[in-house]
Formats: sequence, C-alpha cells, structure tokens
Amino acid sequence: MDIRRSAERYRGGDPAAGIESLHAFSFGPHYAPDNLRFGAVIACNEERLAPGAGFDEHPHSHTEIVTWVVSGELTHRDSAGHESVVRPGDVQRLSSAGGVRHVERNDGAEPLTFVQMWLAPLDPGGDPAYEIVHGIADSTPYAVPEAGAMLHVRRLEAVGERTAIPDAPRTYLHVVRGAVRVGPHELGAGDAVRAEGEKGLELVAGSVPAEVLIWELSG
Repeated sequence: MDIRRSAERYRGGDPAAGIESLHAFSFGPHYAPDNLRFGAVIACNEERLAPGAGFDEHPHSHTEIVTWVVSGELTHRDSAGHESVVRPGDVQRLSSAGGVRHVERNDGAEPLTFVQMWLAPLDPGGDPAYEIVHGIADSTPYAVPEAGAMLHVRRLEAVGERTAIPDAPRTYLHVVRGAVRVGPHELGAGDAVRAEGEKGLELVAGSVPAEVLIWELSG
C-alpha cells in the first residue's frame, strides 16, 4: 500500500477568483512524471469554490469525469445540452469521449466543495454522454465500464465500525471527511491509499464519522 497524505497534494486554482484546488496527481502546470496515474485514475482534485465562482466553459476529451459533492451545490452545463445541480450524495459522470465542453459553477449562496476524479477510458473516442445518480446508497456501487472501474461510497458513523474494501488488482481510496484506519495506517480527510494486489482489507472508523470514496480498478 502506498499512502499519500493530504498535505502532499499540489495547490492550484485561482484564490483571487474564489477557486482553491488540491491535486493528488500531476496536473496542469504541476508536472510530476512519477505521479501521472494509478491504474485508470489520472486525476483526483478537491475543488473549493466561493459563492459565484466557477470554471468557465472549457473542453475535455477521452476522459471519464466523475464528480462527488462534499458540501454546497454544483451547477453543471455542457455543450451536449445537459444542465443540472449536483448536491451531496449525488454521483455525476460526464463521458467526454470524442470531445465536449462544459461549465462548472457555484451559483449558490454557500461555499462549495467537491471531489472530481478523472479516469482514462479503455478505448478513446465515441460520443459524449452524461449521467447523474441522486442520493447513491453505500450498498450501490457505481460502474464506469468505459474505464474498467467501479466506485464504492462508504460512510462510517460509529467508532470502530468496519466495512470491507473490495478486492481488486488495484484499489484507489480517498478519504472525503472524518478519520479511518486501513491496516496499521491512520487516515484523515484528504489522505489517499493506492493499493495493488491487496486482499481482505478493511476500513475501520475512527473517532469522528467518515466518508470514503473507493475505486475498484480492473488493472
């Protein structure tokens, strides 16, 4: 297991414009040749937008973009005609495929925090697609077959509560909030685990309620 701490993430964004970004992988002007991807995962960005702030229309291609809102509300619009408001508990996916443009903004009155994860598709190209699942449950994994990946959401409320981490060739785990333990490792908000070939791993809740995103990766 490779443990990556929250403080190790690259700080980006545009604070003067109300945008603060934390990047777990090589991203934009921050080029880290030894940290380009883990399996299909090529980005895990925590974005914090002040009210009224956002990302103006910009392009994407050949990327599966999955968004998880931590707090606040995210307004999404894209060039394929989709428009939605994404709230905590919702999973949003934009398959950019051969090319799409979108806008992401905080049109609400409260600060917005969301985690956005980019995955490389198994086969590039095709037509863009959009999906949002409202209020996904812990027991309902979200499949991204285009990337050979499955997202699991784990919410642990009680101290010492346990839940299994899926066995997979690779597993990427991101702590959204709270405190958990994986094996001997104590993890807090923003910490991540990159595991290869591990089996029988468990999450154990710490002293405060936790929310964890787990990617089960086929390779």
